[in-house]
Amino acid sequence: MTVTFSQAPGATPERYGKHSGDSSVIVGNGFVGTDEAGAHENAMKTRVRKAVFPVAGMGTRFLPATKAIPKEMLPVVDKPLIQYAVEEAIAAGIDHFIFVTGKAKTAIEDHFDLAHEVESKLKASGKNAQISLLNGWVPKPGQIAYTRQPEAKGLGHAVWCARDLVGEEPFAVLLADDFILSDVPCLKQMADAHAKVGGSIVAVMEVPRDQTNRYGVLDIAGEKGKLVSARGVVEKPKPADAPSNLCVVGRYILDGSVFGYLENQATGAGGEVQLTDSFKPLIASGSPFHGLRFDGRRYDCGEKVGWLEANIAVALTRDDTATPVRKILQGYC
Repeated sequence: MTVTFSQAPGATPERYGKHSGDSSVIVGNGFVGTDEAGAHENAMKTRVRKAVFPVAGMGTRFLPATKAIPKEMLPVVDKPLIQYAVEEAIAAGIDHFIFVTGKAKTAIEDHFDLAHEVESKLKASGKNAQISLLNGWVPKPGQIAYTRQPEAKGLGHAVWCARDLVGEEPFAVLLADDFILSDVPCLKQMADAHAKVGGSIVAVMEVPRDQTNRYGVLDIAGEKGKLVSARGVVEKPKPADAPSNLCVVGRYILDGSVFGYLENQATGAGGEVQLTDSFKPLIASGSPFHGLRFDGRRYDCGEKVGWLEANIAVALTRDDTATPVRKILQGYC
């Protein structure tokens, strides 16, 4: 699969790093932005450098597989979900990676470390091409940090646990089990948009009205191109109460001030600290808040069927797997 990256007008080339995966999480061709001028000029010039990866969840939908393996380590063809998410962040210019972990998640730390013993065996066998697959994509020493979420109190709480590592600057949040396949990484497109409008940006897609109770739903104030300005976000509303069917999926760029709104640890839907509940006061403060209609297809890898579909979709994009997988599928159709 060929992966290409667009560059936002006015952005410097060094803003975005080179992506290293052959079948990574991706998005479409470019971005149609707005020309909101003047406000939050400094925020619009601030490059998004840090990304938070909440990975403390237990993954009970995949038991017994996740009894000993973190759900984020489930593979899509030959790479774990969390590696796709990190490669997506790298493609968007992220250079600091913050993992909010929990118990039994040490496999994630091991995966993002160098595997010297395996590398030595590959060298001895003359398998140099595989060495790059093993260690070539690993971030540099000092670029990765880990912190614990001691209790399962929701996504808002998990993000809040990273507050001291993020500071006050804008930052990204990526949920590894929201797998997005397209031509340019979803977060890269969001970073391009953020360079223009600043504030906070969430990835959004339309869902059937009867599924709004599974998502955070935008209360739309206006639309221009791919950007949707929002007056609020409602967490998991009943279909009859949903302000729209435009829903947030697992990619966020958030203003650093959001930590102040998460500080009170107020619980919302499901008795958890919801990240979306912090958006109302953030928007009320006057900080720009947009949804971005990303180009690409999202697979819910937090569910068995979505994960299986993602494996098939990626396999069909790869030269080494596409033909045999098509033959296998024809046998079941």
